[in-house]
Amino acid sequence: MGRTVAPFSQVLEAEFESWNKFRRALRREDQEAFDGLFAAAKYHVAAMVYASRLTPLEAILMGILVEHQKAIAQLKGRIRELEGQKANAQ
Repeated sequence: MGRTVAPFSQVLEAEFESWNKFRRALRREDQEAFDGLFAAAKYHVAAMVYASRLTPLEAILMGILVEHQKAIAQLKGRIRELEGQKANAQ
């Protein structure tokens, strides 16, 4: 029989747990931000599986970066919208 491969959600959770000492050393608000990073990565588990990287952390970090990029684009759009409203009000 072939090797059994753990579901990537379990790999993601194991990676999160492996950073536990680092997380504990952070201040509370930074712990929440750290938790948010791994929560963001969960949105991209299917892509992480498809990428099948040798180092799961690479795929996890890319998932996090995708979520950050989306947030940046959304904030930039909101800034442009607000600047447009300000220009129209003048």
